[in-house]
Amino acid sequence: MSRTNLSMSISADGYVAGPDQSEEQPLGAGGEALHHWHLGPAKDHPVNRQVASDMMDGIAATIMGRNMFGPIRGEWGDSNWRGWWGDDPPYHCPVFVLTHYPHDPIEMQGGTTFHFVTGGIESAYAQAQAVAGGGDISIAGGASCARQAIAAGVVDEIDLQISPVILGSGERLFDGFEAGKPALELVRVLEAPSVAHLRYRVVR
Repeated sequence: MSRTNLSMSISADGYVAGPDQSEEQPLGAGGEALHHWHLGPAKDHPVNRQVASDMMDGIAATIMGRNMFGPIRGEWGDSNWRGWWGDDPPYHCPVFVLTHYPHDPIEMQGGTTFHFVTGGIESAYAQAQAVAGGGDISIAGGASCARQAIAAGVVDEIDLQISPVILGSGERLFDGFEAGKPALELVRVLEAPSVAHLRYRVVR
């Protein structure tokens, strides 16, 4: 059955990126620590391997914000930026990037093609559904893209990888929502060294 999953690594105080994001610090000050569970030595723990596989395997289309694609702001100009992930990004599916500025698609190795969507989250989601053909869709982030997807009602489940890290400021996932919205049901709890993996079903 098709599902739309939002998966985010998050600090104990609710931030998915630290302050002062830049090309040198794409995750903001201290933000890299949120990803030690799948980028550091703990990545080979069986639970972490399972969660990482859940995030990527079988995904037919991905949606992300421009900030997650790269650090360029405003008009693209003559920028040749092709994303943070090198020549073979990990997505291996069509990726729809939310932006205010048009850009030609960028085709990469391994089946990843970045498509740039200026019509908002609803347009990006419709395009993702069209290419997914009933397959799963991933909302990859960052925080603004995730909030838009939740607010639009397109997210079925939310996976949070909670690290014992206090960032103090930065980008919060749930900023701007009313109390009790979205309604969530906790459906899975997994534990690995220095991380707790929580899965919530979005109750409609």
